[in-house]
Amino acid sequence: MEIVENKALLLNVRDPNRITDAIPRSKHMGGSEVLVKWGLDEARVLRNLAIKGVPSPIMGQYKWIGQHKPFKHQKTTSAFLTMNKRAFCFNEQGTGKTASAIWASDYLMTQGVVNRVLVICPLSIMDSAWRDDLFKFAMHRKVGVAYGSRTKRETIINSDAEYVVINYDGVKIVEDAIAAGGFDLVIADEATHYKNAQTARWKTLNRLLTPDMWLWMMTGTPAAQSPVDAYGLAKLVNPTEVPRFGGAFREMVMYKVTKFKWVPKATAAATVHRVLQPAIRFTKDECLDLPDMVYTKRFVELTRQQTKYYNLLRKQMMAVADDGEIITAANAAVAMNKLLQVSCGAVYSDSGETLALDIRKRYKVLREVIDESSQKVLIFVPFKHVIDLLAETLDSDGYTNAIIRGDVSAGKRTEIFSRFQTTPDPRILIVQPQAAAHGVTLTAANTVVWWGPTSSVETYEQANARVHRSGQKHRCTVVQLQGSNVEKHVYALLDNKLSVHTKIIDLYKQILE
Repeated sequence: MEIVENKALLLNVRDPNRITDAIPRSKHMGGSEVLVKWGLDEARVLRNLAIKGVPSPIMGQYKWIGQHKPFKHQKTTSAFLTMNKRAFCFNEQGTGKTASAIWASDYLMTQGVVNRVLVICPLSIMDSAWRDDLFKFAMHRKVGVAYGSRTKRETIINSDAEYVVINYDGVKIVEDAIAAGGFDLVIADEATHYKNAQTARWKTLNRLLTPDMWLWMMTGTPAAQSPVDAYGLAKLVNPTEVPRFGGAFREMVMYKVTKFKWVPKATAAATVHRVLQPAIRFTKDECLDLPDMVYTKRFVELTRQQTKYYNLLRKQMMAVADDGEIITAANAAVAMNKLLQVSCGAVYSDSGETLALDIRKRYKVLREVIDESSQKVLIFVPFKHVIDLLAETLDSDGYTNAIIRGDVSAGKRTEIFSRFQTTPDPRILIVQPQAAAHGVTLTAANTVVWWGPTSSVETYEQANARVHRSGQKHRCTVVQLQGSNVEKHVYALLDNKLSVHTKIIDLYKQILE
């Protein structure tokens, strides 16, 4: 097969009779060669005729605009999506599937196939992933983030934005506006939120989808918890391959051992693979052109309780500044540390007492990251009491975990590190950064999550290096959870390799502003 020009393909087929009369032949070609118009419709027809290797026209007709050139696997993913109206993208976390979907949808827009795109994703990545990546890779498109009150969401949906980004729980609020919004492509990111076909969330999306609409569902872990999780996803993309009711699908993939216990059948993986089609998947290890370490951010909404204390502390800082009191580095560091404590979920008083705050929203985002991770997970938590609180919450949800902090003895640390590296459990290691920033190998994990930032560049880089070192067999991802303004500024300093201590006065002033 040869691309003759950007709009034509020269095909060599064994059986010329399989090509319809509508395909032009050249007098100069042999009996097995045909010149074919190269468009989306023609490419699909040729694939339906079982002609292998027919490329999507995006490969030759698209400029791949943006701040970064696409990797090979990203081009392949984009091409796959343009050829499938309903499809799954199971590329692993950190492979850049957001950019692939943006390029693919932008190409469909240039062809007049798609006019408007609705992106449904978790609140944590509305800005840090989708808004930012749309600016990087489709800066010529108009983008709106539908978040806030019903009126604000409807205003964005009714605007001329070509891409509208909305969180999962927001779709139901403005369902009627979306239905009338002229969307012809829906991209559901972290699509495991639709695994249960009995939820109001699933039923809302199902009502919104019309036969002519495109739907791309993206997740790195389509059935991580149970084969049954595949049912809701398949019923949206490939409904003819699954039974009408979820109970029948469960019996296809699970055995009933006791009244309340089901276990997967030996054929469950093959069944899940069959129903979750058409699909594409790249792991980070297969993407040889990816950097060894990928950094990403997740926005975390502060709870009402956290917001109350954060604003109270900030007002106290402003009052001190208004009084004209000279702010020393030591005083600024204490004040900033208090704000970071509130952001992470625990406040320490001057007398040593601890006030535990609501961490549900941050924990929800953490779970999203854990469930998307293919290997073990390393979580760095800067404050001792938050470590205990987080470990208890993970325990209650069935995540095996262990704790490393300053008061864990050397012998106990060695034993925990060994189990983490050599046995299936614990899957998660919760670490106080200073307690494992040097000399420890933790390559059983390939995902690092910062529950909150550290103030030391050296500690930050050395902690990340626990997974990214000799012996690591997988590409790694570092995830920063950030919910407050102070966290955003501290992470920015760390990313730029600037010491927080040397910039503490400037940081203090930025927070007050």
